[in-house]
Amino acid sequence: MSACIAPLASIELSLPCTIGGYTDFYTGIHHATTVGRLFRPDHPLLPNYKWVPIGYHGRTSSIVASGHPIRRPRGQTKSPESQQPAYGASERLDFELELGFLVGQGNAMGSAIPISRAEDHLFGVTLLNDWSARDVQAWEYQPLGPFLGKNFASTLSPWIVTMEALAPYRSPLVRDSTSPQSLPYLDSTQTQSQGALDIQLEAWMQTARMRELGIASVRLSASLASEAAYWTPGQLIAHHTCNGCNLQPGDLLGSGTLSGRQPAAAGSLLELTNGGMQPIRLPGGEFRTFLEDGDTLILAASCERAGFRRIGFGQCTGTVLPAPEAEADT
Repeated sequence: MSACIAPLASIELSLPCTIGGYTDFYTGIHHATTVGRLFRPDHPLLPNYKWVPIGYHGRTSSIVASGHPIRRPRGQTKSPESQQPAYGASERLDFELELGFLVGQGNAMGSAIPISRAEDHLFGVTLLNDWSARDVQAWEYQPLGPFLGKNFASTLSPWIVTMEALAPYRSPLVRDSTSPQSLPYLDSTQTQSQGALDIQLEAWMQTARMRELGIASVRLSASLASEAAYWTPGQLIAHHTCNGCNLQPGDLLGSGTLSGRQPAAAGSLLELTNGGMQPIRLPGGEFRTFLEDGDTLILAASCERAGFRRIGFGQCTGTVLPAPEAEADT
């Protein structure tokens, strides 16, 4: 038996599966509202948000396992004061506290997965950090959406918690009174009664200076997935395939940033610092608006309920490295 056991510290964990396709959704309604308010104070949510699960197709080649270092990306940005854009290293590097849903059984091209069977096609849930270069993203995202501001790196925990293991931690889908009834293809009795997931989420940070001083990582935020997500995992599957799109085993669906209602429950620095205008203070006297080189970001999650065993999701970590050398930043 001892020959089959090895210390976890001696094991190099990798991605839990080969990921063929990656779609990142925007299910966090409080995140969408807060970020939308930065750009559209009077109308933070676009008219389609409460009717259709919003998502975009990401890149699988840059999905890495927890612990893999993250190189600061370069890209084109434009400040409001400048007449023309500039090229250089991102100065507004951010994290996003997300869950990843991994597809088990796929579907044939041209066939839709009904909401009543959607979760039969989900294998399990993991932690996901969809790193974001906010300055690159802000300049490039119109009219076609995220591109270089997102595809340079996404970190995935190597641990998958199966849907069966999460059965005791299901909860009703709760929406406010202003929310419309979902269209029939996105609605079911099961979705309403137990479509949400009661997963406690946390984001932690440790800077290079904190490590030098022996200061442990500090928690930046904490939220609950069932209170943060407007759409359920089953609804994401049903919508993704309603046009006949064929999912395959190992495909990854990101939840989008799962921020809570309160400011302390925000799942990104963009929200925690009010768009970079209100720096947060860290132990050791440092301040942050966005991530700096040497910062380590740690995502963690767990499920707890009386009468059931606590379930952990491991950690999803990444340390920011300086941008690669370039001939010119102009």
